[in-house]
Amino acid sequence: MPILEILDYAGVAVFAATGALAASRKQLDIIGYVFLAAVTGIGGGTLRDVILGATPVFWVQNPIYLIVCAAAGLLVFFSAHKMESRYKFLVWLDAIGLSAYSVMGAAKGLAATGSPIVAIVTGMLTATFGGILRDLLAGEPSVLLRPEIYVTAALAGSGVFTAASFFGAPLLIASSLGVATAFAVRGGALKYGWTLPTGDPRPGRHPDDVM
Repeated sequence: MPILEILDYAGVAVFAATGALAASRKQLDIIGYVFLAAVTGIGGGTLRDVILGATPVFWVQNPIYLIVCAAAGLLVFFSAHKMESRYKFLVWLDAIGLSAYSVMGAAKGLAATGSPIVAIVTGMLTATFGGILRDLLAGEPSVLLRPEIYVTAALAGSGVFTAASFFGAPLLIASSLGVATAFAVRGGALKYGWTLPTGDPRPGRHPDDVM
């Protein structure tokens, strides 16, 4: 199986598992698990394909992706209660999915347009949009609002993959470098609390205070 196909299935499966874990935290029924798993697993890739004009989108052309999402949701449904910390497991699985999908999204963007800039952006969107949808639908604090680096990790992974591909690195090497970079940045942020400088140290005022 080609490396990009492996990354594609891995990204979908891992992100789907994080969606199901979010459903577990909200104590949803089995349909809720499968629904959140599917939305999270295919959300980023769907946005990517729509932006690139690659329609029908990937899971319509190959419904196996939906089966992968459903299987991940069911697996979590029957096993999540055994986990000591579902949220900790969720954020680390999310880091793995982000790493795989940042490269997969960049590869599809580069193949479709030949533009390194578009490749980096599609890699970032593919890697982050599913997690954003998951948190929004599950009522969890958004990954975008957490202090640790998130989007930057996806940009780093897609950027390294794109740069390595541009300079002629073999696909396996470029993919490995991209995945490792994204995971190192996101994993380091989770473990050590890495953040980027904020624009204004003062908290925003409540709307009622300025009316």
